[in-house]
Amino acid sequence: MPTSEDSLVSIETEPTPPNLPRPASLTALFWAISGIALQGFGGVLAVVQRELVEKKQWLTTEEFVEDWAVSQIMPGPNVVNLALIIGDRYFGWRGALVALAGMLTFPLFVVMALTIGLAGIGHLPTVQGALRGMGAVSAGLIAGTGIRLVPALRSNAMGTLACTLIAGLVFIAIAFLRVPLAWTLLGIGLPAFFWALHRIRTLSTGPKELV
Repeated sequence: MPTSEDSLVSIETEPTPPNLPRPASLTALFWAISGIALQGFGGVLAVVQRELVEKKQWLTTEEFVEDWAVSQIMPGPNVVNLALIIGDRYFGWRGALVALAGMLTFPLFVVMALTIGLAGIGHLPTVQGALRGMGAVSAGLIAGTGIRLVPALRSNAMGTLACTLIAGLVFIAIAFLRVPLAWTLLGIGLPAFFWALHRIRTLSTGPKELV
């Protein structure tokens, strides 16, 4: 019969799961980020989640949620911050610069062309109605992606109940009470940070107490 030592050895030598795919080169990173940028007409969150998590699988759903959260609380556009994080993760500061270039280069030309094209017709009711319609589509894309990311909270260290409560409080503060983002981060985000830190420490020390 196998002894406890044999079972311990079998557990320690169990193969680890393969690493996630990653961009093969800086060039591949540039074109991948450029493709995301050119698709992000208002619904960047939906495009980024589909491309990086579902198609390329550079990030797990949990990693994407965490990186997107960091991108949101940093100054600057969310998707640009996320591109910097991803580029730096794989290629250091060179990757961050390449990802930034991919995120801004082609959209810059598109925005300039649209600005020139809409300069004389932007006041027309038809054009304004079309832009309002695009805004509604953008809101739907963001809401749909947010719902798809909810299952990732099951593995969050804070626990499902705490995550649900925090999300509800933030929604009420922003959507109904019109609390400024800075005060929302201080009033809800800061306690959430300390609670998550407490939970991580508790979970990390828990197995040691059982040994």
